[in-house]
Amino acid sequence: MKPLDHLEHLDKHLVDELAQVARETIREELREQTRKQRRKAALYAASGALALYAGAALALAVGLALALGLPDWAAALITAVILGALAYVLRGMARPSEPGAGRAAGPAPGRDGARRTAAEAVGGMPYPPVPPAPPAGTAAPGPVPPRPVGDPDVPHRGV
Repeated sequence: MKPLDHLEHLDKHLVDELAQVARETIREELREQTRKQRRKAALYAASGALALYAGAALALAVGLALALGLPDWAAALITAVILGALAYVLRGMARPSEPGAGRAAGPAPGRDGARRTAAEAVGGMPYPPVPPAPPAGTAAPGPVPPRPVGDPDVPHRGV
């Protein structure tokens, strides 16, 4: 038995122990972070529920105030119209405004959100413009050879 064989076993044991300590440390850190995020999410949920009830109470108060001078059904209808108009305005404020008048037509068919965002960043074009001429100092490429017609190895496109 060589004297280094014993050290190799110690090194492997040390590496395993170090990996175990690292895993436990990372696991504990992730638990702490998720605990904080869970608490924050619960507070946001409670805040949203209370805001919903406050909005309902406000709508009820508006309806009852209108019912003092109008029939009950008219007060309820006016309250519903006011709430609907507010919801529509808030929805419009939540959407990002696009430059140009093409917003009413909706997104162009076949374009996804990531390409649209990239296109807006480049000035409305989906790709950067092609330069009119090749850069100076480079040789122009030669003619492109024609594709063989009867070659079975070449994939055919439905053109």
